[in-house]
Amino acid sequence: MPYEDESAQNSVSRETDEPVSIRLRTAGDIASFESDFTAETTPLAAAAEHTLLARGAASNRPPMPRPARTRVIVSANQKGGVGKTTSTVNIAAALAQLGQKVLVIDLDPQGNACTAFDVDHYQGTPGTYEVLVEGAPLEDVVVPVPKLEGLELVPATIDLAGAEVELVEEGGREQRLKTALAKSPRVGDAEDRWDYVLIDCPPSLGLLTVNALVASTEVMIPIQAEYYALEGLGQLLKTVEMVRAALNPSLKVSSMLITMYDARTRLASQVAEEVREHFGDTVMRTFIPRAVRVSEAPSFGQTVMTYDPGSPGALSYLEAAKELAKQGEK
Repeated sequence: MPYEDESAQNSVSRETDEPVSIRLRTAGDIASFESDFTAETTPLAAAAEHTLLARGAASNRPPMPRPARTRVIVSANQKGGVGKTTSTVNIAAALAQLGQKVLVIDLDPQGNACTAFDVDHYQGTPGTYEVLVEGAPLEDVVVPVPKLEGLELVPATIDLAGAEVELVEEGGREQRLKTALAKSPRVGDAEDRWDYVLIDCPPSLGLLTVNALVASTEVMIPIQAEYYALEGLGQLLKTVEMVRAALNPSLKVSSMLITMYDARTRLASQVAEEVREHFGDTVMRTFIPRAVRVSEAPSFGQTVMTYDPGSPGALSYLEAAKELAKQGEK
């Protein structure tokens, strides 16, 4: 029989007379309340403290100056999966946190922007379909976004999928959204204006996207940091030029946003370098990293700006929003 240490046997109890009460300290407890733990000795606590501070500061960020009049910006790219809607909703949320009054117009029949903002978009909900097809005023279909003061949304429903067919024989079909914006008292230089109107387009270059391009003065193009994402860029730029020549001479591509950037790969940096080489200062300095938190947020009915304000994705979108705002100062 193998030798067993008697003292070891005596120190081990196979049955416990009384339950042992154990309180597990969270990283937040350590960062905020435990004076004997410091950033030098506990890196996890330092990271937790940074996250707590970021969460607290998200709702109290110092406001940026408002633009002199409403800036209407369309987010467009006919290739799906490049972060177009994600960028639209997160930049809109960041601008609202920076003290701006923002309207998001969802022109995608899938209604993904509505999902990210936790806004109803079941069939029959008043929204962009009523604006384009029935001529409803924007003020009649605008809804506030929960938990984000200063941010409002015009929802999109599946009804919008039939709008292109219904409008195909209508006169001025490309001008419907522009007309609605022109009639709104909150677009322009009035005190009670929207500072930014961000339009989220479907992944196509159909009539809905053309309406957005005609109604806007600026185009923001999200570009995924992969070579496939560059394939349709030429066609999009050609469409922008056609709209500028025929329908909207003030339209310009003001910004290109690199999304899903993975700094660990050479491919991502090569794509970013190539885009910057061709388009220069139009490419935003802020790159949006590939981040799990950004992808998780919509499943909780939130943008990453409220879901995890201290995450790399949220901080990157905050910087992108600041950069976008500063473009208007030039």
